[in-house]
Amino acid sequence: MNTAESLPRDWVPPPDQLPRHVAIIMDGNGRWATARGLPRLHGHRAGTDNIREVLEASVEFGIQYLTIYAFSTENWTRPPDEVNGLFQIMAEVIRDETEELHRNGVCVRHIGRSEGLPQELLEAIKGATALTRANRRIILNVAFNYGGRAEVVDAVRRIIRDGIPADSVTEDLVSRYLYTEGQPDPDLIIRTAGEMRLSNFLIWQAAYAEYYSTSTCWPDFGREELRRALAAYAQRQRKFGSLLNATC
Repeated sequence: MNTAESLPRDWVPPPDQLPRHVAIIMDGNGRWATARGLPRLHGHRAGTDNIREVLEASVEFGIQYLTIYAFSTENWTRPPDEVNGLFQIMAEVIRDETEELHRNGVCVRHIGRSEGLPQELLEAIKGATALTRANRRIILNVAFNYGGRAEVVDAVRRIIRDGIPADSVTEDLVSRYLYTEGQPDPDLIIRTAGEMRLSNFLIWQAAYAEYYSTSTCWPDFGREELRRALAAYAQRQRKFGSLLNATC
């Protein structure tokens, strides 16, 4: 269930009912723009600008890890003008926001492949991650040029290069070779714009995540939408494959 209608409208879960790690598939930028008669890049700009509000709300609510799906390995198939425009927007936003993110204690991490990304964007990412690496108020993972299958492939390649015997490969070992090494798996995955697909996002880490889908397009997903998602999460009973107190 996605809503928590029986609760007070402004109810926020207590700390022990909050997810530590929230991951968001930021979908619907193009549809948001098209509905307003604007070019798709205007939607990407609005969506990128919206990250700040959701990040600030995440800090307010006590989320410790926030992962945002900004550009997938499959997004390369989009028109070149759109892809290049998105790269430029991301580079500009990262450069403009890094100092403030640092002052506010945000640790920025890039998860995904660097190959193929323009130098301007790579330099912006490297600068942000280097400056903020010691911050711990909230960890912001930016999944850019990211694919869940590619992540597993990269992990397997690194395991082989390190000469680890097959009998020594465990789930814990594989997790240590993923881009999210040292971080807890996501507790809650939110997808905007009404879709119900995982879209190759955190496919290893999301094995026991709770899912929440909203019809709201990403540029309109703000503090209140995040609060609703957290309230819905707090009503779930996470069993992790066990029966717990199940009655059926």
